[in-house]
Amino acid sequence: MTGAPRADVWLLLGHGVEESPVVRRLRAAFAEEFGPRCAVVRTADLLLGVRTGRLSLHALDGRPVAAPRVVFARMMSPGLGADREITLLRHLEALDAVLVNPIDSVMACVNKVWQLQQLALAGLPVPDTLSYADAPLEAVVDAPGMVPEPCVVKAVRGHRGRRVFLAPDTAMLRDVQGSLRHETPYLFQEYVAHSHGRDLRVVVVDGRAVAAQTRTGGGTGLTSNLARGGTATPCPGRHPRAEALAVRAAEVLGLAVAGVDLLFAPDGEFVLCEVNANVGWGEAMDEVAPAVVAACAARLPGGASSTG
Repeated sequence: MTGAPRADVWLLLGHGVEESPVVRRLRAAFAEEFGPRCAVVRTADLLLGVRTGRLSLHALDGRPVAAPRVVFARMMSPGLGADREITLLRHLEALDAVLVNPIDSVMACVNKVWQLQQLALAGLPVPDTLSYADAPLEAVVDAPGMVPEPCVVKAVRGHRGRRVFLAPDTAMLRDVQGSLRHETPYLFQEYVAHSHGRDLRVVVVDGRAVAAQTRTGGGTGLTSNLARGGTATPCPGRHPRAEALAVRAAEVLGLAVAGVDLLFAPDGEFVLCEVNANVGWGEAMDEVAPAVVAACAARLPGGASSTG
């Protein structure tokens, strides 16, 4: 654990994110804005519990740690678990820390069906989607007229475009279903052909679209994720309807900081693909880190920052 134990603001880092470019930018921005009032804290360095009827928080060396006033957490979405990171966030919230992204909102983004449920109930445009609880996968595939053809197949928990593929028909799904991993369910989603290999990423912070970029996949692949070889072109303000839709999606899910991925529809409109609570952004999107810092400063008592 680094930084002052009684810092007002924590940049809380989960396993596997410490060396990412996004975290490096956040470290610099938080240090510049808050100075010694900010601490960079790893989830792996904290012990939480109850002592003499009160919630406790300690470092691994046994030192008591005072909870911060504001927490901005960066964690790996696929492994985010209720028994680990979410329990820690609940503990911090119970100790009166303000989470920039609330727990329920983060969990809704981890599960792709949960977020689709909320977005659809709010009347926002999402692709037709089928999923299941614990039905056998082969029975789901064989359910008459239920799986779209063609369809995009995704794990309910996925990250960076992994475990996503296009199935032209259910015959293909029958052929490959025995090879799919089954630790989480899958969803079968309407294929938006007009957006094949490209999408629009909008970063929303506190109800404002602060950055946008079109992303294009390399080759003929389905996904446009940059972690899988795609390219990005900044386009802030070029698609105002999409940016407004992204802001509304973040609002529906209760996210202060969100990365909203939208698909291009053939009529010039947009369809929501997914919303991410742990959003990544490229070097060209240099508006994002200052906006996140401002969101944290706004949640301090009086909305004060170290320079204010």
